[in-house]
Amino acid sequence: MSDGALVARMADGVAGLPEDQWGALTGGSNPFMTHAFLSALEDSGSVGEGTGWLPTPLVLEDAGRLVAALPAYLKGHSQGEYVFDHAWADAWHRAGGRYYPKLQIAAPFTPASGPRILSREPALAPHLLRFAEKFAEANALSSIHATFVGPAQVPLFEASGWLIRHDIQFHWQNRGYGSFDDFLGDLASRKRRAIRKERAAAQEGVVIRRLSGADILPEHWDAFWVFYQDTGSRKWGSPYLTREAFDLLGERMGSRIVLVMAFEGERPVAGALNFAGDDALYGRYWGCVEDRRFLHFELCYYQAIDEAIERGLSRVEAGAQGQHKIARGYGPVQTTSAHWIADPGFRAAVADFLEREREGVAVDAEWLAERTPFKKG
Repeated sequence: MSDGALVARMADGVAGLPEDQWGALTGGSNPFMTHAFLSALEDSGSVGEGTGWLPTPLVLEDAGRLVAALPAYLKGHSQGEYVFDHAWADAWHRAGGRYYPKLQIAAPFTPASGPRILSREPALAPHLLRFAEKFAEANALSSIHATFVGPAQVPLFEASGWLIRHDIQFHWQNRGYGSFDDFLGDLASRKRRAIRKERAAAQEGVVIRRLSGADILPEHWDAFWVFYQDTGSRKWGSPYLTREAFDLLGERMGSRIVLVMAFEGERPVAGALNFAGDDALYGRYWGCVEDRRFLHFELCYYQAIDEAIERGLSRVEAGAQGQHKIARGYGPVQTTSAHWIADPGFRAAVADFLEREREGVAVDAEWLAERTPFKKG
């Protein structure tokens, strides 16, 4: 497909595309859309043949230079997406259709909102999305799913007629705090005391360190790999990332990584992995080798708040789900995904479902917002 000087094509992967040209599309503010992150997943075998995530970036080029791209993957299942469409797949299969493979526009395994249409020229969005639709039609794909679309880009998908889906996450917002105590000062006294008790209990008998860049050594990744495997086997059945992925991420984007670890003496007992963007800290993985009271809250939520305040970041995004985050000062925030369905009848059924689902999500968000620990009035 071409439009004047523009040429649209499918690339074999992000790793094979010029890093400087990819970076010019993303601006680098979101760590999960960077060439470093996406290529590390490919080079480590975390995505690719046999994983159900086959890199299929769709790009627009002008005279051989990247001007727009979709970070897309052919999916053979619905795992690692955090926007659940298993019921859609089941309904389509029962109707005699074939749901997989489908096309996923996403940062793999990462429920963090950000740009999904990568370009400095918004006028190219319709061309790129239309190419994605033609690609799906030519390859008999049932659907395309752009998950965790940043708010600024939602209108681009709406203008192309894609279906919009809403969900809820819990984020911590920095209201100009200079310290954790400043944050606590905004909470009701009972909630403030509860968090102080949790932090004191969590820190008994352990030393907590926040590591970044060159301070993260191979032995730290070895320990975190054990933590990650434990959590992954309990949550997903098997971990998504390979051991090599952590080494490559550390090598390629160590300055963006904040690894929070708890040590009993010199023995690491728990850890939480975060990625820093220009305006947010993103919590990704957590794990431990033994259960300790409140240590999960300390490493994943309170240490992240400390780090965000020190860096002057506007928010902490602590990942998918978890109403228990509300009591720790994380409030409900709407997330958005966009969906293109090939079959008109199936599309109409999904559209009807999404309309009713959005109403329910809006009610839930309002109810949750009334239950944050902040002082009323």
